[in-house]
Amino acid sequence: MTVTLTLADAESTRDLGRRLAALLRAGDLVLLSGDLGAGKTTLVQGIGAGMDVRGQVASPTFIIARVHPALGDGPDLVHVDAYRLGSLEEVDALDLDTSLEDSVTVVEWGTGKVESLAADRLEIDLHRPHGASGESLEELAAPAPREATLRGVGDRWADVDLGLLLP
Repeated sequence: MTVTLTLADAESTRDLGRRLAALLRAGDLVLLSGDLGAGKTTLVQGIGAGMDVRGQVASPTFIIARVHPALGDGPDLVHVDAYRLGSLEEVDALDLDTSLEDSVTVVEWGTGKVESLAADRLEIDLHRPHGASGESLEELAAPAPREATLRGVGDRWADVDLGLLLP
């Protein structure tokens, strides 16, 4: 099932993440794609809030991966930024497969790099009409609508009604 949602601004993107967190469970792999400023990290902030994890969710661009432990009984959140990873060997070096089964793993810029980690995954493409390269940081930070397309892949997502994520 594929669902496309229009998100009015960054807070709407975080809200989608909070709603999505209710559908996620240990072992889930979520791949985020989209241009710079499209809202990938903003969506993960909402997922982290919805999962009630410890620590502020921020872009792990320079540390590559960050684990946010669950405050309650839920799974941990593993937040990965694969932008700087250039090969499958570098992805393998992160040992994501060792924590995948016990955590929710969200990978920004993961398309074409981490699909082999799991046959089942949720792919989310975020598009921001004004997120083209060459824009200033102020323009990227300005409120603008986004479009999120969610697509479940594999048996895990076959019976999940992504339409429940509609506001």
